[in-house]
Amino acid sequence: MKEKFGATILQSEALAKYILETSAYPREHEQLKELRNATLDKYQFWSLMNVPADEGQFISMLLKIMNAKKTIEVGVFTGYSLLSTALALPDDGKIIAIDPDREAYEIGLPFIQKANMAHKIQFIDSDAMNILKELLTKGEEGTFDFAFVDADKENYINYHEELLKLVRVGGIIAYDNTLWAGTVAASEDDEMDDYLRGHRRHVIKLNSFLASDPRIELAHLSIGDGLTLCKRLK
Repeated sequence: MKEKFGATILQSEALAKYILETSAYPREHEQLKELRNATLDKYQFWSLMNVPADEGQFISMLLKIMNAKKTIEVGVFTGYSLLSTALALPDDGKIIAIDPDREAYEIGLPFIQKANMAHKIQFIDSDAMNILKELLTKGEEGTFDFAFVDADKENYINYHEELLKLVRVGGIIAYDNTLWAGTVAASEDDEMDDYLRGHRRHVIKLNSFLASDPRIELAHLSIGDGLTLCKRLK
């Protein structure tokens, strides 16, 4: 199966390929590579739901700079970003990973286990909002260093409200796909795939909301399909 380079905002496939093959793939952990290829074999086009290797490496470096130890992931798919996170955390690090699709997670689980990272991960097969609220009732407010969100776009703003309580002051919430294949800057009349058009308005609404949220410091990055970093201020 030929790899697709569609999970990137770069409009030049040649440039996306250059970045991955020159800088990202040579540094990619062996089990991340195996997980990426297994996802490609299983899901073909929809393998782009995992973050690309260069974005995974950015997240890994960010976590190490932050000295993060406890994170939460909303939306797991087969777990490329999850394994990237686990590899970046210290041995006693902890990740709560939430996704209602256990079948997809189990595609990546053997590679997580092979990398000896399973002990850091608590996978919860559930609707995310219920779990976020449950964590708050259990006294987890302000205990997470980092959150990564790559799930149903219509609920990003709702997740934001709960994660702002769960992530500590100075911690970071990262939202994936916030440029949505460039369609956030497109006209309603422009041609685009139905799956892009269907969630485009939710991503546009989120971007405007985050830009005006005084509780966070914001950085909107053109890596992958767009990654927005929100540092909690208060």
